Amino acid sequence: MLSLLARLALFLAAVTFFLAPPIARAQLSIEITGAGAQRIPIAIVPFPGEGALAAGTSAGLTPIIRADLERSGLFRGLEVPPLSPPPTEASLANYPEWRSRLADAVVLGSVVVRPDGRFEARFRLFDVVKQTPLGGVAYTFARADMRLTAHRISDFVYEKLIGEKGVFSTKIAYVVKRANSYELQAADADGANEQGMLVSNEPIISPAWSPDGKRIAYVSFQQKKPIVYVQNIEAGKQTVVANFKGSNSAPAWSPDGSKLAVSLSRDGGSQIFLINADGSGLRRLTNSAAIDTEPRFSPDGQSIYFTSDRGGSPQIYRMPATGGEPQRVTFDGSYNVSPRLSPDGRTLAYIARNAGKFQVALLDLSNRQVQIITDSDRDESPSFAPNGRMILFATIIGARGVLSAVSSDGRVKQRLSVTAGDVREPAWGPFIE
Repeated sequence: MLSLLARLALFLAAVTFFLAPPIARAQLSIEITGAGAQRIPIAIVPFPGEGALAAGTSAGLTPIIRADLERSGLFRGLEVPPLSPPPTEASLANYPEWRSRLADAVVLGSVVVRPDGRFEARFRLFDVVKQTPLGGVAYTFARADMRLTAHRISDFVYEKLIGEKGVFSTKIAYVVKRANSYELQAADADGANEQGMLVSNEPIISPAWSPDGKRIAYVSFQQKKPIVYVQNIEAGKQTVVANFKGSNSAPAWSPDGSKLAVSLSRDGGSQIFLINADGSGLRRLTNSAAIDTEPRFSPDGQSIYFTSDRGGSPQIYRMPATGGEPQRVTFDGSYNVSPRLSPDGRTLAYIARNAGKFQVALLDLSNRQVQIITDSDRDESPSFAPNGRMILFATIIGARGVLSAVSSDGRVKQRLSVTAGDVREPAWGPFIE
């Protein structure tokens, strides 16, 4: 784990960040290592017609939907034998039959090819216990959008049965080291459908999604020094936002997407500044002799949380987003860094040094209770899912950098990795309407 000073300077990252051999492009693979105490048994019946999507493989909508729901740790997919005739969304659910199969819920659907070559998927969700339909949707999509459509169906099912928005159709960003190059990638939340956004021979760190999910800010050393960039994801256009004397680091978006909080050492020691997303309107927010870094806005945009050693050891502080006197937030332990607010603003995730281990901690901001929710020992860069249910973070397992995810109650755990490669610097993207 980097010290606060080393992470601030960023140069240690250039020599210690990823030590893996070269690897071929490969998507993240996910291993579920923990699950919720109670999982809803659900039957995802293969959709008649989805074979037209598979293009000679066994893929289709329903395997992705089932994998999504099981990956959440809150569902248990049931094996569904071939049914004749195969039921569709227009079928009446046979509740006694599905109850005999121990299903609490069932999804029925179908896929047809439209005259324009696109596909139409229709589905309905049924509550078997209450013997009532819970609704359904019809999606029209191109073959290339099959995975996105499956994720949207998963989101619908999740929201109806759990009562909160699903995140299966969201994106994650991360950095992969390949030989002597670094690649910033985005992928679906399940690690598939990866897309390279930037390749550099120098380190790339601290990616941060804009609130609308259309831009990503990051720090790149491609000019042999840390510079903050903003990149339009669709167009691929890269814009320099902060390239001042010294270190330019740790970009964080304001909730309205108009500004970035950054850490700059242009005036000597690193301090927190506010700058417009186009690089104009720079304004200093902190004035201390300490190291102030890793800013993060609160969801309401009223406060900025940041890491500082102004009290003698790295701790997390909060100040008004317009600047002002900071207040200390963390008091347990002598090392607490990398603040991340939950989407509802009620919980603070951060990295705490706990008995010599660097682990993800959660602080309830109302009652001040702290909970360590990971069992690894070299965690960094926590990032909340947009529904607040999961936290994505980087850690080291067997001398390799991997991404892991843990639910906010610590029960559901996942591990995301690339075979024989290192993955770090995760950032979970926002909901996309």
